[in-house]
Amino acid sequence: MNAIVIEHVKVSELPEAWRSRLTQVPGAIVTVRIEAEGQGVAPIADLSSDDLLFGMWRDRQDMLNVPDYIRLIRASRFNQDDTQRTD
Repeated sequence: MNAIVIEHVKVSELPEAWRSRLTQVPGAIVTVRIEAEGQGVAPIADLSSDDLLFGMWRDRQDMLNVPDYIRLIRASRFNQDDTQRTD
């Protein structure tokens, strides 16, 4: 894949057709990436389909509520006042 990346470009220096699509103010600095259509980043679904580890914990009933689960596993390392245990 051949792409051109131009960093630190002022919005005001871009062609009008590009500026009209942006919401940044004219003095904002942006990065421009130019590549042929159809050669962009693959959708996440395509990237994860061959990865056997992707979603390996999705059926874990003890992890349905992530904040509660994290609190539970960290509880043994911290006191009630959120200071770290030293024992």
